[in-house]
Amino acid sequence: MKPGLVPGLQETMRVTVTEEMTASFGGQEIHPTLSTVTMVYYMEWVGRKVILPFFEEEEEGVGGEISVKHRAPAPVGKDVLFTAEVTKVQVPHVVCRVEARHNRAVVGEGRFVQAILPKKNIRNRIEEMKG
Repeated sequence: MKPGLVPGLQETMRVTVTEEMTASFGGQEIHPTLSTVTMVYYMEWVGRKVILPFFEEEEEGVGGEISVKHRAPAPVGKDVLFTAEVTKVQVPHVVCRVEARHNRAVVGEGRFVQAILPKKNIRNRIEEMKG
């Protein structure tokens, strides 16, 4: 891992909620709001953006844990700001506080743990699981 990945480092991304992001099961929309699954997806993505600049050539990141609370709806058309802030770096693990918010409320918040590992170890583990 390259130096510089320290607590307090942040990344953000802004996403507009679309119909494809709503709470739906079996093709039937339940609520015209950002689904929890989609919220988690963007929380993981913004967390990945934090660690990307610090990979060495032979390294890659993997998600290890995520815990979130979905606090408020984000209707279709609403802009949601996703933020990840590094709270702890204990090699190989990086812990981030993650949040989703719009102009009216905190949509969700939680914690995301990633591991930065050698690519060969990740490939070996995947192969191990195929058998």
